[in-house]
Amino acid sequence: MTTKKWYGLEDLEKKHGPMTFGQFVKAFREADEISQADYAKKLKITRSNLCDIEKGRRFVGPALAAKIAKAMEVSELAMIQLALQDQLRKGKFPYKVELKSA
Repeated sequence: MTTKKWYGLEDLEKKHGPMTFGQFVKAFREADEISQADYAKKLKITRSNLCDIEKGRRFVGPALAAKIAKAMEVSELAMIQLALQDQLRKGKFPYKVELKSA
């Protein structure tokens, strides 16, 4: 069982700098001391997909980001924001994603 407190994305980035979706997932997994294989099962993705996400070799869309957020029990909004920001960084677009609930 995790005892981690959810901090807002801005809080995390103030402390650690810009964060990618994969970095967040990896940090969360390592904080729980769970192997990639076991965490991939929890997220209902393959271990190789999880590895690629954590290393930034695979970018996820909003639907997968939401699915992973639900499995991790973290903010869906923050995870979708991270996923979209990764795609903008990859395309070298100088924009920042800020989402709000509709």
